[in-house]
Amino acid sequence: MKAWNTWERVLLALLCGVLLAFGVGQPGFMSLDTLADSSFNFSEKGLLALALALLIVCGEIDLSIAAILALSSLAMGLALRAGFGPWAIAGAALLSGMLAGAFNGLLVARCGLPSIVVTIGTLSLYRGLALVVLGEQSISGYPEIFSTLGNAYLSEITGLRWLRVPIEFGLLLVFALALGLLLHRSTMGRRIYAIGANPVAARFSGVAVGRYRFALFVLSGLMAAVAAILLTGRIGSTRPNIALGWELDAITMAILGGVAIEGGRGSIVGTMLAVLLLGLFSFGMGMANVSGIVMSMVVGVLLIVSMILPRLLPRPGVRA
Repeated sequence: MKAWNTWERVLLALLCGVLLAFGVGQPGFMSLDTLADSSFNFSEKGLLALALALLIVCGEIDLSIAAILALSSLAMGLALRAGFGPWAIAGAALLSGMLAGAFNGLLVARCGLPSIVVTIGTLSLYRGLALVVLGEQSISGYPEIFSTLGNAYLSEITGLRWLRVPIEFGLLLVFALALGLLLHRSTMGRRIYAIGANPVAARFSGVAVGRYRFALFVLSGLMAAVAAILLTGRIGSTRPNIALGWELDAITMAILGGVAIEGGRGSIVGTMLAVLLLGLFSFGMGMANVSGIVMSMVVGVLLIVSMILPRLLPRPGVRA
């Protein structure tokens, strides 16, 4: 992977600034236990942001990703009610997520429909299915393994007391590494950049544009399903409003991370820095008892700034 670009250095500086500001202003914020606990608030959103980063680099978008998470959680609940065990419950989530992503990909890649229109429609469809089936009820009573995945630390399952890192955050890092290698160190990654920069030229160069788009939508559904397993285990139930509005948070993380909304530019490093920046910033604001409305306003300003500033900074070219 090439050296960090200018925007990623800016994000790193902002991250250090957030740590310094809240470290001074909020007693206990900089303790290792507090920083580890803060990752529970953004690990699942980080998984969604990673998937969206690849899609946006490819010139597409998935506004239904949080609704797929809700649909996958619903599939877990229905499998639980049917009396299935932990593996089948997790499998139901993964299968439903991949099928929902495949449906999005089919409409975009095979039918040629704009992804923003398709996923606005499927957002309502998938979220509506969860609301219709559950109504005002919730499904709880999941096997202990799901609570462990969502709430436990790596130290508890490895026996290494110094490894006090939430399992969720550990999985986020593993997926970030895997997708980083895919995007920056593989032929598929170079083709994703090429499709996002100029899909027509990529198609004439022999790249199977439709197949790559379809695969990335399936990956998006899969990542939403993984997030559903972790989030459902963490809160201990399937709820009709689970992850409501998270698609906007995940898109903000990807765009703030330097992923160009028009496609063709962006990196996993930048996305992860944005995940940490927004996650720790929101956690610190929560410790300071700042209202959710104010936090939403600040995040909105950050999103606008993140779209303007990179255009004023030197561009290093396509990351490979």
